[in-house]
Amino acid sequence: VQLQASGGGLVQAGGSLRLSCAASGRTFSNYLMAWFRQSPGKEREFVALVNWDNSWTRYADSVKGRSTISRDNANNTMYLQMNALTPEDTAVYYCAADKTFYTLVIKRAPEYWGQGTQVTVSS
Repeated sequence: VQLQASGGGLVQAGGSLRLSCAASGRTFSNYLMAWFRQSPGKEREFVALVNWDNSWTRYADSVKGRSTISRDNANNTMYLQMNALTPEDTAVYYCAADKTFYTLVIKRAPEYWGQGTQVTVSS
């Protein structure tokens, strides 16, 4: 079972990126899926979450209003569209999946973690 994150890169402040997380090895349609990020010297923090049918989403205050999380269960892929990027968004972004909000977001101990993708925003 793998979660493969991609789409990171170097972008100027004010720009946009779309991150993808492709799941393989099983079907994740009954899992909550989320994005986290970690900057050097900081703890990994929650960014956004989506439920199985895109009907429920949650965002960290730091990205709310300029980011959109979504998923395509037919292709086992989750996305994070981020706009109006700032240098404070620079981090390694990780995708994750779990069946419960508590384990996924509160405990930050999901059943599955993906490898990270680096996002660097230059000023």
